[in-house]
Amino acid sequence: MSRARLSQWWFIGTLAASLLLMLVPLPGVLEPFKPYWPALVLLYWALESEDRVSLGLAFGVGLFADLLDGVLLGEQALRLCALVFITVHFRSRLRFFPMWQQALAVLALLLNDRILLLLVRMLAGASLPPASWWISPFVGAALWPFLFLLLDDLRARLRIQ
Repeated sequence: MSRARLSQWWFIGTLAASLLLMLVPLPGVLEPFKPYWPALVLLYWALESEDRVSLGLAFGVGLFADLLDGVLLGEQALRLCALVFITVHFRSRLRFFPMWQQALAVLALLLNDRILLLLVRMLAGASLPPASWWISPFVGAALWPFLFLLLDDLRARLRIQ
């Protein structure tokens, strides 16, 4: 298999795995701790390979995630588009941050994502979520260094550009 084909399959595979991880059910007590996997994987690819990640891809992944998750159509698409737009805009700075600063930037992006989700749900007529609803961005930011290093190491082992 050629390197370009392997690279394409690796990219698609990581996005598919993130969508599957989003669907993994957790016990009710642990549900607030589940990170938003598609956002984390799209963040990684937006930082590492800007030519692959676009707003159209983020929108498509978001629509597919909406269909899988059974939420308001376009909710996750809007959130992922905003996240990718900000990441691509500040890519040149974020790439060279030390890992702890990258984790703080990811936290800010994930908190922005939660605020967008809150606005969409409030406009749709939902009630205010509990305080534990805000834990997920902190878990995602704490997992970011490990996810980044894992994906980067696997990409290097496969010699994918």
